[in-house]
Amino acid sequence: MSVRLKLTGTSLAAGLLGLAIAAPSFAAEDLKQVMERRGLTEKNILAAAKTYTPTGGRDEFLAFSSGGQSGHVLVYGIPSMRILKYIGVFTPEPWQGYGFDDESKAVLAQGRIMGKDITFGDTHHPALSETKGDSDGRYLFINDKANPRLAVIDLHDFETKQIVVNPLFRSEHGGAFVTQDTDYIMEATQYAAPYGDEFVPLEEFNEKYRGGLTYWRFNNEKGRIEPENSFTFELPPYSQDLSDAGKGPSDGWGFTNSFCTERYVGGTMRGRPPFEAGCSAKDTDFLHVTNWKKAAELVAAGKIGKEVNGMKLISMEEAIANDLLFLIPEPKSPHGVDVTPDGKMLVISGKLDSHAWVYSFDKIMKAIADKKFEGKDPYGISIIPIKEVLHTSVEVGLGPLHSQFDSKKCVVYTSIYVDSMVTKWDYCEGKVLDQLPVHYNIGHLMTMEGDTVSPQGKYLVALNKLAIDRFNPVGPLHPQNHQLIDISGDKMELLYDMPVPLGEPHYVTAIRADKLKPAVRYKSGWNSRTDTKSEWKTRAGREKIVRDGNRVHVYGTVIRSHITPEIIEVTEGDNVSIHLTNLERAQDETHGFAMYGQNVQLSIEPGKTASASFVADKAGVYPYYCTEFCSALHLEMQGYLLVQPKGYKASGVEAVAGTTYTEADYNKQVETNIATQDVINSVVGFITARNFKDFPPVVALVEDATDQLGFADEAKAKSEAAAGKKDWNNAMLWANQWWQYQVKTADMGLRAKTYLEEHGAVEVKK
Repeated sequence: MSVRLKLTGTSLAAGLLGLAIAAPSFAAEDLKQVMERRGLTEKNILAAAKTYTPTGGRDEFLAFSSGGQSGHVLVYGIPSMRILKYIGVFTPEPWQGYGFDDESKAVLAQGRIMGKDITFGDTHHPALSETKGDSDGRYLFINDKANPRLAVIDLHDFETKQIVVNPLFRSEHGGAFVTQDTDYIMEATQYAAPYGDEFVPLEEFNEKYRGGLTYWRFNNEKGRIEPENSFTFELPPYSQDLSDAGKGPSDGWGFTNSFCTERYVGGTMRGRPPFEAGCSAKDTDFLHVTNWKKAAELVAAGKIGKEVNGMKLISMEEAIANDLLFLIPEPKSPHGVDVTPDGKMLVISGKLDSHAWVYSFDKIMKAIADKKFEGKDPYGISIIPIKEVLHTSVEVGLGPLHSQFDSKKCVVYTSIYVDSMVTKWDYCEGKVLDQLPVHYNIGHLMTMEGDTVSPQGKYLVALNKLAIDRFNPVGPLHPQNHQLIDISGDKMELLYDMPVPLGEPHYVTAIRADKLKPAVRYKSGWNSRTDTKSEWKTRAGREKIVRDGNRVHVYGTVIRSHITPEIIEVTEGDNVSIHLTNLERAQDETHGFAMYGQNVQLSIEPGKTASASFVADKAGVYPYYCTEFCSALHLEMQGYLLVQPKGYKASGVEAVAGTTYTEADYNKQVETNIATQDVINSVVGFITARNFKDFPPVVALVEDATDQLGFADEAKAKSEAAAGKKDWNNAMLWANQWWQYQVKTADMGLRAKTYLEEHGAVEVKK
């Protein structure tokens, strides 16, 4: 405490004393009193205890949720259900500067459609990268239903690195789903459309409209999708829906369900019943079974696949001739096909059927080998009879949608939309084990790593479409409700309701937190979107402004508590690019950069270089500042862009300081600096006397503190040089800057000292 008082003055001491005096006025309550006051039961308290994460505590799992119409991804912890981050994907997100800095604008530009910037996305199905069927924590993939696109998010820094546009589809829902080693990412279209951009009347729907299934090739070493090595199956104009890739014995095969296999085109304005009537007339729809591994080999060998709009397209005729595509009837209007962890079964349910169906992969392979087909669809694709592949069917409730698996053998959970409940059942023996009501109208559900070969069990999250009376009313537009359910016992137990106030999430995927190894800083001068050193990287003391005609590049830096340069002068009409490198090395010392009138907002994490380009098209004064509260002098972290009119000539008048300082002011500041250095020395002595190198967070703090102390030495030298010339104004100001760097050094040193004390660092014997 005495160390901190030396740094912050007597006002803090007075404040702390005031708090100490006031503290006894708060009456302590015991648990029973709290329960009575809030009307809580023992069951409520137990549920709270199962989700409570104490200060500084960490969650066991991290969940990645689609953000629906926001175009983003949400990240939250389980079991705490604390939202940790929004990841900008298909749409701008100002907090992270996504869509505002030049680097992320380049990523969003990859998602242009017909030359247009698309600033809306409808994210649906996130998928984590896998190795041998297990989530490996390297990448996350997410699709955009409204504009058929797929994005790659690098979990090294939780940033979007790539967007690809499907050149054949006009919508999609069945993405993203990865093969067991993330060789390919599956993306199926939703609503049939012509592959080209030309107009085709609906009267030619059966002949010229098409569905499709794309297998995007993923380069695991580069962390990028390779469109040139990807391919698409041409499919009939059924509405393809969700997919899943085989595991273990079923690896190499993909499964995609569908609805509206009636190929109905509604239109009440044309005197026809609506789509929902014609698209639900049949008792069954079709599961598409694709041999992607064999298809990839044939495409690579140039034996099949014609390039259409830049994508290799396997025609239905080619797929049929090479035994790459088969159909199996499935329950009416299905929404999900889920391969069991052992890869031997497929669980399928239809929204308009009260049963869930289990197909045997071995039986599917045997039927194909024995050519046991019950005919062909109108496009010549062989149909495998249900009776040849069915393992069992179970009545699970009205409106079954999506299934996920437990760590317990043969146990699966299915969301029941109409009955608003979750059904737990045994897919081996075909029997219901438990059912739990949820609030309300559940869509997808998710268990911990429940779509991998090694489900973790413990928790389930129900993604409910309606909240109704669950939360405080906030107007007609309600949040979604993600409910956490304990599945560790024989009976499911509802633990927690979490409002999700960002779009309509559709699916969530979760991973054990210890599988993730995110960075806490970038290499100095890093372009985070390309994962390369930025060409605009700037080191301390090397800031500059370079003009080439009317093109102006500003090479700047940010560090607590100033932006360099603090004054930028350009001429009206100049094309200006401001490149800022965050010099901090301490964790969480992010700086922002916002400027009046230019739509500029950057988020510059430690080590990152971010750029903002614009045309200075109007003469004037444009203040800029740091948007992240980064230090005690955050508000002083400011500057001015001065856009001079064309032909402007400076008056030659020197700027006058608002305050003048004396030798006494300088000497007083130097005394403070010497005392502060004594504090720093004592903290350094404490740290270096212990095994601090065994604690990476402390090592990083020490590195940053050393940098700050180096800056302090530079400011000290400038202060002393000015004092030598009896320039007391600059001597005092540089002495104050010297002290500012010392304060930052001490701040990081004290954080490091506290960390070592809390984590049991031991004194090193010399």
